[in-house]
Amino acid sequence: MPTYVTLIKWTSQGIQNIKDSPKRLADYKKALEAAGGKLVGFYLTMGRYDIVLITECPSDEVNAALGLSTASSGNIQTETMKAFPESQYREIIAKIK
Repeated sequence: MPTYVTLIKWTSQGIQNIKDSPKRLADYKKALEAAGGKLVGFYLTMGRYDIVLITECPSDEVNAALGLSTASSGNIQTETMKAFPESQYREIIAKIK
């Protein structure tokens, strides 16, 4: 299953409603699992981003839909990167001519 790393920043609205953040995370996890995905890692971070998520989803489309649905609440801004494990990295590099 594809892996994704999502960098999250709280918006002004999100930080004003910070105490609701654990419930929003629980709701996201339920939606992710219902879509056939899995939360691999959740990290509260210090610095440019507030949260880092590592997820697995059945497809790019499923991941995009979940991300857009979550961000549409106005509490967060996201930047998502598709991540390739070492085995796929080696396959990709081997294809370089």
